[in-house]
Amino acid sequence: MEDGTDGRTTDDPVVAAIRAVLRDAVSTLLASDARREALAEYVPARNALFIRREPVLRRIGSVWRLGVFLVDAEGVLRATGLLVRATPPGRPQYQSQSAEERRALRAAAQRGRFRNGETVNFGAPVIDLDPEALAASDGPLFVRDGRALVRWSPAAGDTGARAFADYVGERVDLLAHPPEGA
Repeated sequence: MEDGTDGRTTDDPVVAAIRAVLRDAVSTLLASDARREALAEYVPARNALFIRREPVLRRIGSVWRLGVFLVDAEGVLRATGLLVRATPPGRPQYQSQSAEERRALRAAAQRGRFRNGETVNFGAPVIDLDPEALAASDGPLFVRDGRALVRWSPAAGDTGARAFADYVGERVDLLAHPPEGA
């Protein structure tokens, strides 16, 4: 059975079940026209022909946020990374290092020409859906005893892990049918 990403084949039933959940999720989200968020890559500052190019967040697509996961229309699953709201960066305040880092990221989003107020996700690694990688994973998706599970918090470890299909189904339902006022 071809896995649809890089031509490798797999007969692993857990991976096949994960892919089926992702296909159903994408289908539901597309049909409901669920809200998407921007996906970008961070391009660090560089010099080009003696001209300083400031860091920029460059758009590479759009994704749906499903809790600890991001999913695109092709069913590529990513772990959530960092996010910034594209707003005017303001002036340096030198209040704290973290505040200045957030301001610099807002400036990078502005240089990337994101709409004001748009949520921009970046640094979101693609989750390898290889059976061995999932068995050894310390990320949000892992496999134990033949079951795909979600680690909803890095601090939680395997304790309190939820079934992948249930977790994604709940998140898709919330995104496809948001509560009134959300």
